[in-house]
Amino acid sequence: MPDTPALRSVLENDRFRLLVDAVIDYAIYMLDPNGIVVSWNSGARRFKGYQEAEILGSHFSCFYTPQDREAGMPERALKAATEEGRFEGEGWRVRKDGTHFWCHVVIDPIRDPDGSLLGFAKITRDLTDHKIAEQTLKQSEQQFRLLVQSVTDYAIYMLDPVGRVSSWNLGAQHIKGYLPLEVIGQHFSLFYTAQDRANGEPQRALEVAAREGRFEKQGWRVRKDGSQFLAHVIIDPIWSDTGEVLGFAKITRDISEVVQAQKELELAREALFQSQKLQAVGQLSGGIAHDFNNLLTVVRGNLELLRKHVGDNPKLSRLVDNAVLGTDRGVSLTQRMLAFARRQELKTEAVYLPQMVTNILGLLCSSVGPKVQVQAHLAPDLPAVHADINQLELALLNLASNARDAMPGGGALAIDAQVREAEGTLRHGQYVCLSIVDEGEGMDPQTLARAADPFFTTKGVGKGTGLGLSMVHGLAEQLGGRLVMQSTIGLGTRAELWLPLATSKVINAPSPVVELAAPAFKTLTILVVDDDSLVLNSTKLLLEDLGHRVIWAASGAVALQCFAQHPGIDLMITDMAMPHMDGAQLAERVRAMLPGLPIILATGYALNLDGPIATLPRLFKPYSQLQLAEVMAQALAQPTVG
Repeated sequence: MPDTPALRSVLENDRFRLLVDAVIDYAIYMLDPNGIVVSWNSGARRFKGYQEAEILGSHFSCFYTPQDREAGMPERALKAATEEGRFEGEGWRVRKDGTHFWCHVVIDPIRDPDGSLLGFAKITRDLTDHKIAEQTLKQSEQQFRLLVQSVTDYAIYMLDPVGRVSSWNLGAQHIKGYLPLEVIGQHFSLFYTAQDRANGEPQRALEVAAREGRFEKQGWRVRKDGSQFLAHVIIDPIWSDTGEVLGFAKITRDISEVVQAQKELELAREALFQSQKLQAVGQLSGGIAHDFNNLLTVVRGNLELLRKHVGDNPKLSRLVDNAVLGTDRGVSLTQRMLAFARRQELKTEAVYLPQMVTNILGLLCSSVGPKVQVQAHLAPDLPAVHADINQLELALLNLASNARDAMPGGGALAIDAQVREAEGTLRHGQYVCLSIVDEGEGMDPQTLARAADPFFTTKGVGKGTGLGLSMVHGLAEQLGGRLVMQSTIGLGTRAELWLPLATSKVINAPSPVVELAAPAFKTLTILVVDDDSLVLNSTKLLLEDLGHRVIWAASGAVALQCFAQHPGIDLMITDMAMPHMDGAQLAERVRAMLPGLPIILATGYALNLDGPIATLPRLFKPYSQLQLAEVMAQALAQPTVG
């Protein structure tokens, strides 16, 4: 075939047409001067869904949305291309199936060599995915911006590369007190304390963030009003694609309340630990005191019987008297242990502290010695407290003695009392806070933490049992109050005894003691019940020495059998703490069988009983023969309940 210019032109046109038709990522088609579609490529078929036979001869405005057609968008596009030589824009277009897609459109006019308009070349690119991603990103940025702006618990703001504030959320306004107009453009060192600014902390924070990719620290920050708060701060650098620092994102959280709450929680945990420790030691002390009381009951009872048989021998009498004094000291020790364990028997009543302190002031002064000046300042109108006056006096003497020992060179001891609202673990309400303040050596935190532990003492060997403060602590707890100790080395110690207010009437008034001498008894048949054989034997000897007939039982079950075997029993004395069936349960069973039988409960510590059993006379271990006789007389004189 000859190669002619006309032939080459035809071949080039065919190749160009094949090339355009092969493009599928772009819709490339021709329009005549009026906008009628005159050509259609594969990309146009894929984008818009029309086959070539369906669309050729149609106006290109069919690709526009009805709104755009009504607004004259197709005509304006052709006019712009004609007048300006090109039209380029983006917008929504409509496929054959009615779905919309976002596209980028370029329209170029086609002219002949004379400049006459032959038509238009139109190229359309589907950017739907890009548009959706852009809208999603924009929506995400808007949501993030709204989220950041609405956060009030965190200060979230931006800094430029040198540290100037460039954005400000509600949390920052809430925490720091500045409005956006007041702080944007200001250097963020404005929020630091003067000392931190002088030490270069703000600049160091930015340098660490830029160098390590993050800065995190806790520190004090300053609000607009000058007040300070403890802040947790995070600074993250913002990088450009080229690795340049564009600025910093800064998040600040006010953790003042969190840290304070954590401290209070730790204090509460420590207080709980101390309480549990004291409770455990108290239970141990109470158990030891109970067993010790049983031993003292045996020793004291036998010594009393022995005294009756020593005759006029002065040497033997002194030996017995010394032994009795030893048992008295043992009784005092067990009473303190029971006080710490909150198991001592209290005779509570309305106690007026000003009167009580006045009554024992002379004893206090003589106890602490001439080097210590006792200063008592108690308002006469203080309300009465709920307490056992004898135990409270003993507690005050213990605290005064400790103060004296802490001031070997002398000093002042101040006693005061005020009405205070409940604090800490105390029940809600008012209390009288009785305080004893000395000017002594004071205690370090470790010693102070153990001050109320039983048998702990800083005094020399033989100068104290270490039960004084533990007794005061136990008394306060048993009364429904508490003991608070505050001390500093070199500045002295303050002991506060918090006591609940009393009602208008006397509570648990002591029962009147029936004065009765032993010879007034007729011979009785007495059942003694105790699981300790030594106590059983000692009590049996004391009663027999008084002229009575004694039947004994080592358990509640055996005691019940004794009533069937010995119908003439006149009185029962039973121990409280026994296995399987305790004294209270035994007393209830016996009362059900013999409502009129006098019953005595023997115990080494305080009891919490309910019902008729709570009114039974009690014999507190260790007891003497006279105390045993007095309680027997009380039981025989007490009316019984059927």
